[in-house]
Amino acid sequence: MNIPASPRFLMCPPDFFKIEYEINPWMNKDVQNDRANSIAQWKSLHSLLKQLGSEIEEISPVAGLPDLVFTANAALVYENRAFISRFRHSARQGEEPVFTEWFEKHDWNVIRLPEDMSFEGAGDALFCGDTLFAGYIFRSEVQALNWIAEQIDKRVIPLQLTNEQFYHLDTCFCPLNNESAIYYPAAFDSYAQAALQAQIPNLIEVEPAEAGRFACNAVVIDKQVILNTGCPKLEERLRAIGYQTHATPLDEFLKAGGSAKCLTLRLNA
Repeated sequence: MNIPASPRFLMCPPDFFKIEYEINPWMNKDVQNDRANSIAQWKSLHSLLKQLGSEIEEISPVAGLPDLVFTANAALVYENRAFISRFRHSARQGEEPVFTEWFEKHDWNVIRLPEDMSFEGAGDALFCGDTLFAGYIFRSEVQALNWIAEQIDKRVIPLQLTNEQFYHLDTCFCPLNNESAIYYPAAFDSYAQAALQAQIPNLIEVEPAEAGRFACNAVVIDKQVILNTGCPKLEERLRAIGYQTHATPLDEFLKAGGSAKCLTLRLNA
């Protein structure tokens, strides 16, 4: 009998996490995160993932790279390949060699996209079943997403994002299983909404107030869903269809436009 592998995640301690620049509407250098709370919230998420049977690998934090903590943006991982991000904003481009070195040291097949393409990893590229759903406009480009889909020989469905508050796909869309996902429709253009409705049989719509708590930026492990606090309506709907929810406070990271999913990169399916 094959025993399923434990979920594996890449995380980065928030030693140097702070609001040093403003590259999305959530960031305001005058509204700084509390360092002690940031560390406590990150450790709580880390502990919760461990309690749910996950293995956590860590990349060392680097001074001057405050958003290295958001490891979801490191790469898109597929089988043994890591497609390293090419960040749109110069403030984050220093993360690229750090993530590249980590993946190379851990024996991944590291792949770099052409230099003229912007792509921000698992923040904008999420599998639901065998289909790669790919957000674009604010951070990633369609040509980059199509290029990756060709490399892995998978169908890609581009989804245009329309609200700068939801600048990455994983802020407004979260697959639960091969046929189900949670999403915030107002973050997408009409074509993307129609595409999601046509391709995913079971869509759970998140209300605006809870979308603003980054309800969709959740981590899913089988029937367990880890998400930010303040999303009771979504939690109730998830429990009604057989999921167990785990709310953990992540408000310090919301100040930079991130939550549970942003703080983790799943390394195995």
